[in-house]
Amino acid sequence: MGNLSSLETLSASENVLEGSVPAVLGELKNLTALGIGGNKLSGTIPSTIYNLSSLTVFSFAVNQLHGNLPQDLGLRFPNLRRLEMWGNQFNGPIPISLSNASKLYFIDLSYNNFSGKVPTYFGGLEYLWLLNLDWNILGSGEPDDMNFLDSLVNCSMLDKMGVVGNQLGGILPNSVGNLSTHLRYFGVGDNQISGDIPSGIGNLVNIEILEMRYNQFEGKIPDEIGMIQKLQQLYLPNNLLSGKIPSSLGNLSLLSQLNLESNRLQETIPPSLGNCSNLILLNLSQNNLSGTIPKQLFRASSLSISLNLARNRLGGPLPSEVASLKNLVELDVSENELSGEIPSSLSSCTDLVNLYMEGNFFQGSIPPAFSSLRGIESFDLSRNNLSGQIPTFFEKFSLKKLNLSFNDFEGEVPTKGIFTNASAISVVGNNKLCGGISKLQLPRCNIKKPRKRKLSLVHIIVISVACTLLGVAMVSSFLFYWLRKKRRTQSSESLLKEPFLKVSYERLLKATDGFSLENLIGMGSFGSVYKGILQDEVIVAVKVLNLQRGGASKSFMAECEALRNIRHRNLVKIITTCSSIDFQGNDFKALVYEFMPNGSLERWLHSSSESDNGQDEPQTLNLHQRINVAIDVASALDYLHNHCEKTIIHCDLKPSNVLLDSDMVAHVGDFGLARYLPELSNPSQSSSLGIRGTIGYAAPECGMGSEVSTKGDVYSYGILLLEMMTGKRPTDNMFEGSLNLHNFASMAFPDRVMEILDPVLTINDEATAAAAAAAAAVAKSNNNRSPGQARNDNRKEECLISMVKIGLACSMESPLDRMDISNAIHELLLVRDILQGTRTSS
Repeated sequence: MGNLSSLETLSASENVLEGSVPAVLGELKNLTALGIGGNKLSGTIPSTIYNLSSLTVFSFAVNQLHGNLPQDLGLRFPNLRRLEMWGNQFNGPIPISLSNASKLYFIDLSYNNFSGKVPTYFGGLEYLWLLNLDWNILGSGEPDDMNFLDSLVNCSMLDKMGVVGNQLGGILPNSVGNLSTHLRYFGVGDNQISGDIPSGIGNLVNIEILEMRYNQFEGKIPDEIGMIQKLQQLYLPNNLLSGKIPSSLGNLSLLSQLNLESNRLQETIPPSLGNCSNLILLNLSQNNLSGTIPKQLFRASSLSISLNLARNRLGGPLPSEVASLKNLVELDVSENELSGEIPSSLSSCTDLVNLYMEGNFFQGSIPPAFSSLRGIESFDLSRNNLSGQIPTFFEKFSLKKLNLSFNDFEGEVPTKGIFTNASAISVVGNNKLCGGISKLQLPRCNIKKPRKRKLSLVHIIVISVACTLLGVAMVSSFLFYWLRKKRRTQSSESLLKEPFLKVSYERLLKATDGFSLENLIGMGSFGSVYKGILQDEVIVAVKVLNLQRGGASKSFMAECEALRNIRHRNLVKIITTCSSIDFQGNDFKALVYEFMPNGSLERWLHSSSESDNGQDEPQTLNLHQRINVAIDVASALDYLHNHCEKTIIHCDLKPSNVLLDSDMVAHVGDFGLARYLPELSNPSQSSSLGIRGTIGYAAPECGMGSEVSTKGDVYSYGILLLEMMTGKRPTDNMFEGSLNLHNFASMAFPDRVMEILDPVLTINDEATAAAAAAAAAVAKSNNNRSPGQARNDNRKEECLISMVKIGLACSMESPLDRMDISNAIHELLLVRDILQGTRTSS
């Protein structure tokens, strides 16, 4: 490779290259971009590499490299714009000469062992956009450790600044309020910073993520934080904060995650938090909060990941309004002073997986309505005053932990389901219980037998004959039906609820009728998808990998890894996998998914233009359905990007990978190209150079040797949204040269948008007609209003233009200019409300 004297760009990222970095690369004098991140390279970087003075991109991220970076690095690379060394084992101080590389805009040295002070010269880099020093050993707990923030005031383009996970001490200087107003991410968590949080932090009006957990901040939470209207995630847990929770936080309409856990906060929970209409996680646990739980809190019906109020001094009943949290996965109100009966309305929260209510004063019985909480896995009601019998419907749940100890339950303990596992349940401290499995060591139940009455011979004969005739009639009429229904129920439940159902090649072969063409429902890059019926009852989709295709095995592993720990209503649910051999001895790999009866979004968008036989009625989506699909897909991306343990990038979002269930709810599938990002390393960038995705939907930077990123997914989403509105694929023959789908829509926006729309959207669909009828009825009783149909038409046109606007904002050429997916969801919800007439445009 040293002979390639004209080489300007070398990108070999995200492979499995091993060994040391070859010194011969130092002979490529014309090299301007060097990216070999995401491999298994070890050792040190050869000194010859530092002679490449023309380098603008220097990326060795995510390897096993070690050693010091030369202190004259900035002098050797005066044209350097991008420095990526994160995810290695580099140590020593950060080079002092980086100030000489005045064009630097991107510095990511996170996840290493760099030590010493954070340099103050970063303030001289006027183009600095990202500074990520997370998870090193910078600082020593000294009072002046945070002084470097004073210099960053001069970086007017700073977008992200992170020093999470170091040893920084001192206080947060008041200068933090003078940082760039472009700043969107500010992270100083997991350090030793003390003192008050400066009120000037409210000046950072564009902050979206504020990460300050695990420090020693004290005093009150500044009311001024409520002025940061774009704030989406606020993390202040594990500090020494006191006083009350500011009611001004209720002004943050975009706030999605609020974590104030493990502080010393006092007084009541402000009802204004219920105004945070996008809140999906709220954690106020382990404080000194008192009073009742305000029912207004449950106006935040968007809560889905967790509502955690544990370990406070909250009293009174659990409000029945909790029923509005229908998508909530975890509710924790344990270790408080709550009393009264458990509201049966809690049964409306059918997505609950974890429910913790232990250590309170709840009384009464477990509501029978809880039989609807079939998805629950961990349930703790211990240390309350509950009574009555243990419901037998728990036997049918997929519970992993059930704690009913130290209450006043009575009667017989069930013996099926989770009750067969003594290590998974606890019923100690209930002195009136009996029975159960032997390992529970409960007394045997004393069942009182009814006193026998002597019957005459006539009575005996009559009763015997009647019972015989009735028994024969019932058995002959219903036995077969009952057995068939039981078989169907058992097979369906065992398949869809058993998380790791084992399935063989032979079973899949039979389920798909030998993988016949009649059952073929789709083909992708790495395999084919067949409709199948397992156990003669349950319909599934079976994706069979073509292992002769390069990358198919890697795609299989990527999809298994991505789908293993994620759970969201808008992601395709994987039922099981099969890794075996076929009857010819060849390797066989397949994934089994929940079947989506309404097929792909691709079919609904383009079936009318491709159905020439006239036999099938074309499938179309009205505007209301397209908005709902757009919200569903955006919600799936938001979950993958912002709410998984590790950020997941889909990398191949397109209509054929969006599937619709029987209720027309959209589910994103096909994770064969998905990639992980290290947690909090960099919210919008990865270090994997290379092209990934489908032509037309892949972001422009993917074809220029840049990194896959969450912004790339957003671009694909924007193109998908424009395709939904115009009915045109991005690969349409009309798009040649510089004309593409984005430019096509942009040239028509906003005055001529109606000319480029899918013709289906310009006629009155059923949803629009219904809204018009309702509006007309209102207008009839109010002579000052215009006719309902006219208002509805104007509302529809406004929504159509807004949808195109969102698509354009998400598909901008520059990643920095693209709308965030969480903002897109907010805008789409507004559009839906306007179409339904529940909100007017501002």
